[in-house]
Amino acid sequence: VMNMNTKPRTWSDSLDKRPKLKKTDMRFRMWNVRSLYRAGSLRAVAEEILKYKLDLLVVQEVRCDREGIEPAGDYTFFYGKGNENHELGTGFLVHKRILSAVKRAEFVSDRISYIILKGCWCDIVMNVHAQTEDKIDDIKDRFYEEIEHVFDKFPKYLMEILLGDFNSKVGREDIFKPMIGNESLHEINNDNGVRVVNFATSKNLTVKSTMFPHHNIHKFTWKSSDGKIHNQIDHILIERRQQPSILDVRSSRAAD
Repeated sequence: VMNMNTKPRTWSDSLDKRPKLKKTDMRFRMWNVRSLYRAGSLRAVAEEILKYKLDLLVVQEVRCDREGIEPAGDYTFFYGKGNENHELGTGFLVHKRILSAVKRAEFVSDRISYIILKGCWCDIVMNVHAQTEDKIDDIKDRFYEEIEHVFDKFPKYLMEILLGDFNSKVGREDIFKPMIGNESLHEINNDNGVRVVNFATSKNLTVKSTMFPHHNIHKFTWKSSDGKIHNQIDHILIERRQQPSILDVRSSRAAD
């Protein structure tokens, strides 16, 4: 949830107490949908997110075979092309309330895209889907170099938000608390988590997904098939001076 007023509102830090929203606030979420290529899947997602009154949904693994724009109920779906194996691909579902604010959507690769908004909302939303923890360092290095290239090309005065499936566990190490807070689901970083923290440090960003006090059920974004392992691997980053604009970050149990 994002507050678009110049002066941020405050709210209680008690567990799972939600901030009171105004009409000018923007609701956005991210979701690794695993595919929107199957018949009826886009409509099902649009109907599901309408229940949450979302303005913007950032999705990964859309697995489309081309770039395009399609209507989806109260939403418009901007999507990029996956790879040659019919995998990956990112996209944005934009509610009609803010559709007029969209200047354009750009799909840099099958893992990175961004949408540019105008007016009273945030200026740029970057959508990323990082490699899994087991991938080799060279592949991960190139991915973050590409993110940096896209991130750095925009003027610093714009509000830029970076979010998506980072496949990273960000730990609660004391040295990182100024940029990640104390509310991560995990105690220590994995390799992907270190990369997220290093990128945030280099760009003066904060990891807002690990800063709000919630019960663990509203922190984890992935669970194993047997339900025994829970990880918080999806994150949202914003420049430190703009971080009060984000009022809350929490996970929701939606349709799978």
